[in-house]
Amino acid sequence: MTSAAAQQPIPLYPQLDEAALRAFVAALQSGDTSGLAPARAAEVDQARSLLTFVPVEVEGAADPATGEAARLDAALWRHTGPEPRAVVVMPSPWTDLGWLAYAVQATAFAAKGYNVLAYTARGFGRSGGEVDVAGPLDVEDGTRALDFLIERTPSGVTAAGFLGDSYGSGISQLVAAHDTRVDAVVAMSTWGDLGEAFYENTTRHVASVTALLNAARNARLSQETAAVFADVLNNRNIEATLAWAARRSPLTYAGELRERRVPVYFAHAWHETLFPVNQTLRMFEALTGPKRLDLSIGDHSCPEMSGIIGLPNRIWSNAHRWLDQHLRGEDTGIGAEGQILSQVMWNKTLEDRPTWTAVTTRRQRVYLTGGAAGGTLADKPETGWTIEALTGIDTPATVADAIITTGYDEIAGRPKTYPAEGISHDVAAVWTGAPQDAVLRLRGIPRLRLSCAAATPRATFVAYLLDVAPDGTGHIVTHAPFTRLQGDPESPYAAEVELQATAYDVPAGHRLMLVADTVDPFYGGANLPRGTLRFGSSDEDPAFLELPLG
Repeated sequence: MTSAAAQQPIPLYPQLDEAALRAFVAALQSGDTSGLAPARAAEVDQARSLLTFVPVEVEGAADPATGEAARLDAALWRHTGPEPRAVVVMPSPWTDLGWLAYAVQATAFAAKGYNVLAYTARGFGRSGGEVDVAGPLDVEDGTRALDFLIERTPSGVTAAGFLGDSYGSGISQLVAAHDTRVDAVVAMSTWGDLGEAFYENTTRHVASVTALLNAARNARLSQETAAVFADVLNNRNIEATLAWAARRSPLTYAGELRERRVPVYFAHAWHETLFPVNQTLRMFEALTGPKRLDLSIGDHSCPEMSGIIGLPNRIWSNAHRWLDQHLRGEDTGIGAEGQILSQVMWNKTLEDRPTWTAVTTRRQRVYLTGGAAGGTLADKPETGWTIEALTGIDTPATVADAIITTGYDEIAGRPKTYPAEGISHDVAAVWTGAPQDAVLRLRGIPRLRLSCAAATPRATFVAYLLDVAPDGTGHIVTHAPFTRLQGDPESPYAAEVELQATAYDVPAGHRLMLVADTVDPFYGGANLPRGTLRFGSSDEDPAFLELPLG
C-alpha cells in the first residue's frame, strides 16, 4: 500500500497566505489599507495610531567557524510613550516566511501595549547563518533578540515573554531556560524531547524528518544539521543523534524552568505527527510553575493556524490571556482555570481539568486473546495462544493519509475512515472487542503489553487503536510504533508500548479494534521482508491493553 505520507513535499503551513501577509505588512508601513479586508484594515489603522512598525535587522550569534555574526531578519512594533512596557519576542516557525507568519498576531499584541520583536530564525528566509535546529546558536540568537528589544524600549521593560509556534516554540522554551530575564512562554505545537520525536520507542520518524527537510529545502542547513537528518533517514549513528537532540530538548533544561517557576502555556494536537503528544506531556509534567496545556483535534500547527492569519481562534485567545496575566499582571481568569483543556474527538467538547493526572479517573484492562479467525479484547486473560503477522506488507491501518493535511480534514469534521474489515489477518495481528453498551470515554494514555518474537534480532510493529462502527468503518483513536533493536532471534520478549494520549468518546454500539502490523510509511522499520512476527501471551505475563477512562 502506498501512502501520501511518503510523497512529499507537503507544506507544513498550507493555510498561510503569503500574499495576504505581505499586503498586511505593506499597509503597516505605508498606511494604505485599500487592498485589505475590512477587519485587517481596521487593525492596521489602530496599530498605526498607537505605535511605529519597522523592519529591522538583529545581530545574532557569531558562527564558530567564521566568527561572523548572523544577521537576523526581523520586525519591530514599538511604542514611543514614556510608560514602561512588557515586551514579547517571537522566533519564527520552520518556514521560509520567517517572522512574516506572525505579522497579524504581533500587531494584535502591540496594539494592546506590548513592544514586540518577531524575527526569522537563522538559516531561513532572509536571515543569515545556518540552521542550528534550536541549538546553542539559536539560543544565543534569542537572547540577542531580547537585548535588541530591551534597548529599543527606553521607557523601561516591566516583563519579557517569548512566544513561538512549532520551531519558534522550542527555541522559546530553550531561551527561557537559559535567560533569566524571560518571565513567561507560549509554546504552540512544540516539543519537549526532540530525541523521542525522532525515535519514538526507538522507531525512526522518517516521514516527519522528510517533511522537515522538504520544508527547509530553501534554507541553509549547517553541515551538522544535514548530517543528523541524513543519519535518521539512513538509520545510522543513533546514539550521536540522540546526544545532539538532547542539547535541543527543553526537557533537558526543565530544572532551570522549575527553579524560576517560569509560566509556560502549551498548545498541542492529539494526532500530532511531527512532535507526538506524549513527549510534550512529559515536559509539561516536569514543570512546577504556572502551566497550561490546550489539546485539540488535528495535526501539527493545525489548531492554531486560523489565528495566525487573524481569524478567531481559542488557542491564540488563550495565548493572549496567558501573557496578559503573567507579563502585564491582568486578571484574565486563566490562572483560575484548570491546567488542562482538551477537545474531545469527534464531538469537539472542551473539557477543563485541574491537572493531567485528573484527566484519567480510572484504568480498565482488556486482555488480548487468540483465535483462528483473529483475536479478541476480552474481560479475562488468556494465555498460550500465538498470532502471526507476515512482515513487509502494509495494511489499511496507517497513521494518516498525509502529514498536516489529514489533520485539517479532522478539524473540518472529516476524519480518515479505515476499512476495518479489510485489514488482512495474514499480515497483521487483529483483536476486536464486543460492541460497547454505553459511551466509552477514553481519557489519557493507553498502555499495551504483549509478547513478541521474531526470526531476526531487530523487529518493528505499529499498534493502532481503532473505533469501529457497526457498518465496519473505523476511525483511528491513537497509535504508537515499537522497535526492538537487538535481541535473540526466535526468543519471545515483552513489548511494552505507551500509545499516544487521547480524548476520545467511543459511541455505544461501536467496537474497539487493536491492530499490530509491520509497515507504516510514517516510520522506518527494522523488519526483513517476508519474515514473521509472532504475538502471544505468556502464563506469567498475560497480554493486555490498559484503557484510560475519565
